[in-house]
Amino acid sequence: MAAEARTPRQRHGSMTLEDLLRREASAERADAAGGARPLLAAGQAGRARKGEDYAMLKQGLERHPGASFSAFAMFDGHNGSAAAVYAKENLLRNVLGCVPADLTRDDWLAALPRALVAGFVKTDKDFQTRAHSSGTTVTLVIIDGSVVTAASVGDSRCVLEAEGSIYYLSADHRFDACGEEVGRVTECGGEVGRLNVIGGAEIGPLRCWPGGLCLSRSIGDQDVGEFIIAVPFVKQIKLSSAGGRLVISSDGVWDALTAEMAFSCARGLSPEAAAEQIVKEAVESKGLRDDTTCIVIDMMPPEKPKSSIHSRKKARNGFSLIKNIFFKKRTSDSLSQADTEQTSEPDLVEEVFEDGCPSLLRWLDSDYPVRNMFKLFVCAICQVELESGQGISIHEGLSKPGKASPWDGPFLCQSCQEKKEAMEGKRPSRGCITVRM
Repeated sequence: MAAEARTPRQRHGSMTLEDLLRREASAERADAAGGARPLLAAGQAGRARKGEDYAMLKQGLERHPGASFSAFAMFDGHNGSAAAVYAKENLLRNVLGCVPADLTRDDWLAALPRALVAGFVKTDKDFQTRAHSSGTTVTLVIIDGSVVTAASVGDSRCVLEAEGSIYYLSADHRFDACGEEVGRVTECGGEVGRLNVIGGAEIGPLRCWPGGLCLSRSIGDQDVGEFIIAVPFVKQIKLSSAGGRLVISSDGVWDALTAEMAFSCARGLSPEAAAEQIVKEAVESKGLRDDTTCIVIDMMPPEKPKSSIHSRKKARNGFSLIKNIFFKKRTSDSLSQADTEQTSEPDLVEEVFEDGCPSLLRWLDSDYPVRNMFKLFVCAICQVELESGQGISIHEGLSKPGKASPWDGPFLCQSCQEKKEAMEGKRPSRGCITVRM
């Protein structure tokens, strides 16, 4: 399993003395801070109606020796399971392939948001070449020490309970939930409205036409239109020293339960039993109308008993109740330092990064706060090597060029440039009249 998480360079390339010394120093720092890294325990449960939900639980993956992380994901397919299966098998590898092999932990954590965006778009682009019409929601969570990074498209959700408060680490990309996404899709050439029936009455949720998909972001859905994009909402937090519990579920759970109900019904149970209980509560509430799948992850401080994260604490003041309205960007330099600091009392959950911008231009811009993220002759999305003169700068054709010039990187290959333009509504989109449920 560890080999799966390594890039080709890490598996096959030679290592310089400088790289060895850097990695040994990194491993020593990780050992010294080992007491501050949460212990993870995870479980999953589900009940199938269509058989289109898939879960991924991978612990103890290695970026390189001495640097480990864990990854968990929920894939809720629609119009078949092909997109969900493909994303489960390829998404994490694509994300890791977008991160340079020699980054320090600080830079790896800071690079993750942009690597997640590139990996999601690459997975979507590659799957669409297979001419399948299915699609899938995705919620992918990467945990490295006390830092949790989540990326999501669609309406599966990731929710954290920590220190008596609830934090939402994903976004809901249903048209009914986000007016901005309605505007973006209509500006790109789609139409958003409810299903018309005989007599002109409108029923059901808002959908994108052609296609009838009620989600504005997903992986797959080739026949709907490429303005239904795979650019994820990304959020990164640092847990307090008290740890926390994550619940990642498909909409079969969230259509029946609030986050508060989900955590409450499973409090005091192990992750496996908690996932079973949440699914049971959801099915008993609404019936088995959809695939209903749940992952529960406990992040436990080694020095505290498991029960400490299951008992709900009352907020000591009103500040913790508004922590999920975060977000100031923070430089990566303080991430590892914060991991190793020892405090006498539990600190609060700290928000590191949040962005749901749909624009690839913004995500790939060289001003993004990560050094050495892109190689000169490699596509920033699909990582294919580019011959001299093949790459297309993301700055090319800008109506208001700034300090960046068209010959400045990062660069895209021709097919990724076409993908970018299609998501922006600059190329005709394919579409049909099939209604997605």
